Amino acid sequence: MRAGPTNSLVDVAGLRVGHAHRIGGGHRTGTTVVLAPGGGAVAGVDVRGAAPGTRETELLDPRNLVERVHAVVLSGGSAYGLGAACGVLER
Repeated sequence: MRAGPTNSLVDVAGLRVGHAHRIGGGHRTGTTVVLAPGGGAVAGVDVRGAAPGTRETELLDPRNLVERVHAVVLSGGSAYGLGAACGVLER
């Protein structure tokens, strides 16, 4: 499979990708949201690392009833990154 023109998520037809960040004043942070088209998309997750912080990734276990996701939030910064998902849900 060849990479798209930008070799990024925006090359995938139907996906909408948004990003917000703050740099300055002692901050260097950002959050990316990927929205799936229409009725959502099939998703999976692979959580790695010594102390990963995740939110609701257990729902993607094949034994659960969730078949599709409508959005994925990507953020860093430990608990602060997890808190960013609350802001995304409010919008």
